[in-house]
Amino acid sequence: MKQRVLKVHPDDNVVVALADLSAGEEVSYQGTSYEIKEPIQAKHKFAAVDLAQGDEVFMYGVLVGKAQSPIVRGGLLSTENIKHAAHGFTIGDRKTTWHVPDVTKWKDKFFYGFHREDGSVGTGNYWLVVPMVFCENRNLEVMEQAMVDQLGYGRNRNYINQAKQLIDLYKSGASQEEIANAQLEEVDVTPVSERLFPNVDGIKFLTHPAGCGGTRQDAVALCGLLAGYIVHPNVAGVTVLSLGCQNAQVSILQDEIKKRNPEFNKPMYVLEQQKIGTEAELISQAIKLTFAGLAKANEYERKPAPLSKLCIGLECGGSDGFSGISANPAIGYTSDLLVALGGSVILAEFPELCGVEQNLSDRCVDVPTAERFSLLMRTYSAQAEAVGSGFDMNPSPGNIKDGLITDAIKSAGAAKKGGTSPVADVLDYPEKVSKPGLTLLCTPGNDVESTTAEVAAGANVVLFTTGLGTPTGNPITPVVKLSSNTKLYNKMNDIIDVNTGSVIEGSETIEEAGERILDYVIRVASGEIQVSAVRHGQNDFIPWKRGVSL
Repeated sequence: MKQRVLKVHPDDNVVVALADLSAGEEVSYQGTSYEIKEPIQAKHKFAAVDLAQGDEVFMYGVLVGKAQSPIVRGGLLSTENIKHAAHGFTIGDRKTTWHVPDVTKWKDKFFYGFHREDGSVGTGNYWLVVPMVFCENRNLEVMEQAMVDQLGYGRNRNYINQAKQLIDLYKSGASQEEIANAQLEEVDVTPVSERLFPNVDGIKFLTHPAGCGGTRQDAVALCGLLAGYIVHPNVAGVTVLSLGCQNAQVSILQDEIKKRNPEFNKPMYVLEQQKIGTEAELISQAIKLTFAGLAKANEYERKPAPLSKLCIGLECGGSDGFSGISANPAIGYTSDLLVALGGSVILAEFPELCGVEQNLSDRCVDVPTAERFSLLMRTYSAQAEAVGSGFDMNPSPGNIKDGLITDAIKSAGAAKKGGTSPVADVLDYPEKVSKPGLTLLCTPGNDVESTTAEVAAGANVVLFTTGLGTPTGNPITPVVKLSSNTKLYNKMNDIIDVNTGSVIEGSETIEEAGERILDYVIRVASGEIQVSAVRHGQNDFIPWKRGVSL
């Protein structure tokens, strides 16, 4: 019989329902029985002991809330009777000893990637077209319309053909009801043309709403973010469009590139509209230079590379009550495996580290690193509170509905993505990873803003866990979607790549799932598997405007 409940940590005074529980039902875990006092949906929690008003609530072994009213043993925890609470943190002693996993089976493995002159290795090979300011977005859109389909990078055209079928129905006199209920045919979705440049994975156009009108700090941050993408190992070269008068000047971009790669030598074509003149001339020049750049990028071929050249971003979105006990710890074990192999991993989303700061601070390799983490966390929290918010307001309606009723519960589960290895470095947005091991990167919890930043920091694969389902992707880095439960995987398998619901069902351990995920990552990095977000052309790119987003 499958286990119906789970007590995550011995010190917890709450128990997780792994299946829907009925009032009056008796369940047991490790020899202790509980009578369920009211219906409890899977993913939600019930009290393991009687809780009085003001009592502290523990899950994952950390403080996650305080009881706002008495809760009987076996009673449901909800937003009505539990409020967010978390312990403070200090700069304590270093606790960097960890159980290094056995990586013997991966010691001689490699992936096939694109080797760059700076020694980095890409899991993809893209050409970028980047605007310095939102004024140039339309010009990028015109270039995209002119080039993408013709060069063989068009998206799924089936929806265009569905629209054509509806047009034919309307012209034939069909009623609104007939159109709404029409059975549309699946049609041939072969691209307009075969890829002219087979070794180039695509041309990506990074439109954004920034570059001018904000603070000078916003402009510098944008340039740093764009520089991270330009120097990224998955990028062969870039075409930059500038209006000329914006805050985000090309000179700032060039300085930010040098910070990240002093020997930068990729093809980079810069065109300034106010110098060139007409829109037609600007776009014509941009298309010609981009085409020439694509021909150069096509000279790169995949070659073997050690797993230490992988840099994995760790992300979660649309999380549920199972995320912290299946998908997140599974990729946490994957993280530990990669760190043991000399690779790099990035744990971001600082609002979702609220309540586990002490553990992460203690894991920092030295006091200055811990002090930087503390400063960034406290500064970010204060900025959020200054605009009338706070980390306690981080859980979304979807999170709450599926069992993540306080930020500390959400954070304690989210932090599991970072495994158990020491924290090698702490970075502020939009800095770049420069050390192997686990790096903490200051970003919001917003899925796309955080993923965008992790890639700018150097992630050449992103592992993205979800309990509710989300299509989030990235223009240049494969984003692997992992479901926390099998029901979601079966329901949304067109956007989910890997299922970790097997951990909940008891058919696989966290360690077994983590090993399976690493094998999957190697195949993705080698170009053997095209993940759903790439297949669907999910090119999400949102710069973070500091102090606004959680």
